[in-house]
Amino acid sequence: MENIKILGFGGSLRNGSYNRALLENAKDLMPEGSELTLYDLKDIPIYNQDLDSHLPESVKKFKDAVRKADGVLISTPEYNYSIPGFLKNALDFASRPPSDNPFPGKPVAIMSASGSILGGARVQYHLRQVLGYLDMRQIYKPEVFLASAHTKFDQNMKLTDEIARDFIRQLLDKLVKEARHYLPK
Repeated sequence: MENIKILGFGGSLRNGSYNRALLENAKDLMPEGSELTLYDLKDIPIYNQDLDSHLPESVKKFKDAVRKADGVLISTPEYNYSIPGFLKNALDFASRPPSDNPFPGKPVAIMSASGSILGGARVQYHLRQVLGYLDMRQIYKPEVFLASAHTKFDQNMKLTDEIARDFIRQLLDKLVKEARHYLPK
């Protein structure tokens, strides 16, 4: 059985980000026969359509990483009830030009962590609209919203909430199964 490669990236640039910690913890929760590689979006510049014909190297690298992955995992906080600007920017830039969009048909799962009691629920609904337009195959359940995130990690950013760990494990199982199902025969 072929090893499934999942590319993970987050919607927070902050040191000590709970969403980055969710991604780090997800590495240990991956199903057998799969691996999660994390990608840092910090070097992707602000999208400018004038660059579509001469993409910056950082955008080319991100697009290549998405293309090589069998699936995508995104963990993001909610900023002002929506998607963090740099995450939306990275998705926009990588999808350009439309003839070189690496996202269509790619399985994707979302998680979010927040200090609020909603755990980033609103960002997921906005992000799902964008991912739908990008024609990605979304995993809808279980929904992973980590509320009061500041109470769910130890001092080493290990996720201590066993219920959350179980939901993440279930989400990853579904993502890997979806990716495996669509592997070229």
